[in-house]
Amino acid sequence: MRATLAANYDLSPSMEAAEATRDIYSTMDRVVPLADWARHAPYVLAIQRMKKERNAVILAHNYMTPDIYHGVADVVGDSLQLAIEATKVDADVIVQCGVHFMAETSKILNPSKTVLMPDMEAGCSLAESITPAGIEEMRARYPGAPVVSYVNTTAEVKAASDICCTSANAARIVAALDSDTVIMTPDQYLAQNVASQVPNKRIVWWAGSCIVHEQFTAQDIKDFRNFQPDTMIIAHPECPPDVVAEADFSGSTSGIIDYVQDKRPSKAMLLTECSMASNIADELPEVEFVGPCNMCPYMKMITLEKVLWSLHTMTTPIEVDPAIAARARIAVERMINLSQKVAA
Repeated sequence: MRATLAANYDLSPSMEAAEATRDIYSTMDRVVPLADWARHAPYVLAIQRMKKERNAVILAHNYMTPDIYHGVADVVGDSLQLAIEATKVDADVIVQCGVHFMAETSKILNPSKTVLMPDMEAGCSLAESITPAGIEEMRARYPGAPVVSYVNTTAEVKAASDICCTSANAARIVAALDSDTVIMTPDQYLAQNVASQVPNKRIVWWAGSCIVHEQFTAQDIKDFRNFQPDTMIIAHPECPPDVVAEADFSGSTSGIIDYVQDKRPSKAMLLTECSMASNIADELPEVEFVGPCNMCPYMKMITLEKVLWSLHTMTTPIEVDPAIAARARIAVERMINLSQKVAA
């Protein structure tokens, strides 16, 4: 890969390229040293050129590193935002900077477009924790209960579900369903946190979890508060319920960003993937972001080099069986439509 790219692009570290992209660099200079940007800038310029040649757009999740999030992405956001924006893009090619299930979702919603995944190994612990057989097991256990599956699932699981949800709309989706009992898969902690928000529903769940968010503990939060009581603590709802209970606020990645932008605390701790803080640090210079830093090893598989390789070679295209895609599309579109209806 590197030899081929080097033969086609000038990718040597360059202060000239860094200067040419100074406006982009200004969005991340608080967290990315200039020496690092001199390494990134040639890739950014090459990717921007290739996007025009391929008529491509880049969708990037909030957990991407700043060089991707600010440097080359056309659309950034959480899973819900990316799912909605994927239906609006006017391009022939979508490059998904996130994990595999996100690329599948984009392909499900855009069957006629080419959706490229820069690294097929970029998976998700949640998506891997549930299968269609698991869905059938839950249906057998709770006959008649609708299945709400997190978007952090494979196309096959979405196809076996009644509706999807994200962390941003999960409580609204569950509350709007006409059933006393609701099955949520695969994130047990998201389900438990939703249960506290929708007490009139009986919510049952699959025992999956995120390898990033399950690492946070309530005791860690209590200890940190004793150490720095003036820090605002903000948790993602994939964290265990006792962690969420210790936080000042809990919300999806987009909800976390909105909350910090609105409140602008002097110090903030984000209990989620650590690139989140890096991506909003320059926009909020008055906020000091303090640890911890739990990184998602899957998200970090996506790099500028792999994005350029993906555009250069048009690899790797995501394919979803049309029959599975048709059923999965129903579940995803139900989520989008119901979420927009409830929000209105």
